[in-house]
Amino acid sequence: MEIRKISVGPDYKSGAMHYIQGQSVLGSSHTIHLITQDEEGTIKVYLENEDGEILLWKSFNHVMPISIEYNIYF
Repeated sequence: MEIRKISVGPDYKSGAMHYIQGQSVLGSSHTIHLITQDEEGTIKVYLENEDGEILLWKSFNHVMPISIEYNIYF
């Protein structure tokens, strides 16, 4: 399934960092291109820069408290 948003941290409302596909980051020089989860449960966040280059920005292992929202198409 396609991941739309992750929230990383113990308190969803006030203590978590939220990462949304398409969100501008790093002073609007990059956009979150893709959020994936591998077979071990590691979440990876990929960025796209202004030149179209895709690079791995962050990864979170299964020890971190993470809330995942998936894209749902009706």
